[in-house]
Amino acid sequence: MHLGHARTFLEAQRRAQEAGGDLVLRIEDLDKQRCKKEYVDALVEDLSWVGLEWNEGPDVGGEYGSYYQSERLPFFEKALCSLIDKELVYPCFCSRKDIANSIVAPHSESGETIYPGTCRNNDLGSEMNPFAVNWRFRVSDGQAISFNDAVCGNCTYTADKDFGDFLVWRKDGLPSYELAVVVDDIAMEISEVVRGEDLLLSTARQILLYEAFEAKSPNFFHCPLVLDEKGNRLAKRSKSLGLRVLREREVSIQDVLGNARLGDKLIYK
Repeated sequence: MHLGHARTFLEAQRRAQEAGGDLVLRIEDLDKQRCKKEYVDALVEDLSWVGLEWNEGPDVGGEYGSYYQSERLPFFEKALCSLIDKELVYPCFCSRKDIANSIVAPHSESGETIYPGTCRNNDLGSEMNPFAVNWRFRVSDGQAISFNDAVCGNCTYTADKDFGDFLVWRKDGLPSYELAVVVDDIAMEISEVVRGEDLLLSTARQILLYEAFEAKSPNFFHCPLVLDEKGNRLAKRSKSLGLRVLREREVSIQDVLGNARLGDKLIYK
């Protein structure tokens, strides 16, 4: 956890309190290689040290069962089967290299490779395990997805220009980020999502999934990213601005929260 995480969580806590709602902390631990129990323990400890609190989630519980996505696989499998039954997804056998090397694969303005639709007409063989195959959500060519963000205002993204058919399931038997968060948002009755503005494009994809599941999209609040003194976004490599490092350096909680509230510019020495 770094100062960017603290600032976003602080904003989520403030908005939940002002709305008289509950703040939910969900552990998105589907990446088996990068997610370990000691990391989750450290996350909870770091956030608690800063004085941040949540109403539902790890160490608190709640009415929705587990708040660890790794323990909610049956929900995601059921959601995938629903998309398959509605013929909204198709199996994809392209590797990342295949897509990168495709001469017809366009790129979005952000540099993202847009899937060229190579496997759109594929069917799943009767002998194949549907949970051991990549599945892509079929987007309508030229479809515009618009939503109002509480920070960024009206946002519009266009299929084929900003993104293409996107993965909802991976052949290693796990859902994509987009599918997992949408299924959990619906199950946990999330009314507002607070996160960093680097996930704005993901919101467009997720709105298509909410619609596919005939569910209402939550409201969105995308915080400006916290930047270091060189203007770079904070990341896990920004160890000097990690909450654990600041704690070990005996930086006061007031200083941590003060910097977390600075907005999209960070002045910290």
